[in-house]
Amino acid sequence: IMEGIDRVIRNGRVILGPEVEKLEKRLAEYVGVRFGIGVSSGTDALVLSLRALGIGEGDFVITTPYTFFATASCISRNGAVPIFLDIDERTYNLDLDQVDIFLERLKGERSALGEDETVEKILKHYPNLKYDDVKALIPVHLFGRTMDLDRLLDVKKKKNLKIVEDSAQSIGSEWRMRDGRVIRSGSVGDVSILSFFPTKNLGAYGDGGMVLTNDEKIAKRIRKLRVHGSERKYFHDEIGFNARLDEIQALVLNIKMKYLDEWIERRYNISKIYTDELSGLPGIKNLPFTEWRDGVRYHVYHQYVVEFEDQNLRNIVVEEFRKKGIGFSIYYPLPLHLQKCFSFLGYEAGDLPVVERLSQTTLALPIFPEMTDDEISYVVATIRDALKGRR
Repeated sequence: IMEGIDRVIRNGRVILGPEVEKLEKRLAEYVGVRFGIGVSSGTDALVLSLRALGIGEGDFVITTPYTFFATASCISRNGAVPIFLDIDERTYNLDLDQVDIFLERLKGERSALGEDETVEKILKHYPNLKYDDVKALIPVHLFGRTMDLDRLLDVKKKKNLKIVEDSAQSIGSEWRMRDGRVIRSGSVGDVSILSFFPTKNLGAYGDGGMVLTNDEKIAKRIRKLRVHGSERKYFHDEIGFNARLDEIQALVLNIKMKYLDEWIERRYNISKIYTDELSGLPGIKNLPFTEWRDGVRYHVYHQYVVEFEDQNLRNIVVEEFRKKGIGFSIYYPLPLHLQKCFSFLGYEAGDLPVVERLSQTTLALPIFPEMTDDEISYVVATIRDALKGRR
């Protein structure tokens, strides 16, 4: 990598050069789409994607409250309004059944899935919302777990929604479709995005992101938007952004790509050890799915997130981790619908009960490809000791 960085610096072409072009082609092929457009971050990838789809003032976009802030802030930054619905308590992804019920209620019809108390609460926060005002959906494949892509396409076709797949945490994850095809997350939306933040499964040495699409017009527009709305230097067709991917980050990612599948497999093997050792342990309520059925990678384990029976048990384990110097993360301690910047929407505690519970009871255990079996055993032993006799 250091030799490559030296070569880029000596070459003098440090922005949008051959390394970026190479990465764009490789990742488009890896995910299974026609076009990749390298940008400065996953956040900018989201902002540019909505802009290229024509989402703006007066539009509403459905998304999850259980994700990194950028998934929702990109909606507001384009002048649109987010609609937060609850999540599935086993996968932590957006509850697509609830999305279906919400949209049917907006039409004044009753969903075949029945009624949903949460939907009725949320509708009160959008008293003037009309069915045609909802223009897009941003699902997130959270922690590396592919959401049900068949159901996602069902929802898209039913309403003709624009889909922006947030695949920032799920590069390489897969889904077997009803027709038997195995496809990757990021390949079914109108656009999808990747993040190359250093902690991601494919991480750069700084910020970086990519937009992926099968639509040539969208790809062309995003290429323009990332360079101040310009196709020719100093000639600007629209107000764009400074959102270019640099050559050094692209070089790092091109080198790392050859190890990506190997790293994903190691994450899977770590997750299996965790699940085998922690299953049935008193105090733990849910563990991630760890089955790759028929070789299909439904989860790539960007994070291994454990749900405890209650917040107190989670906090006991956190304190033990701190004492022993074990790394951990809590995702996400305050769901987006309760963030101060979204208070204008009127959401209150209790509106989205599943995400509110999980934000208080889940903990991400350390997981990285270089993690040794002894280190995994140490983490497991610490959890067992912390929970001993604590029910």
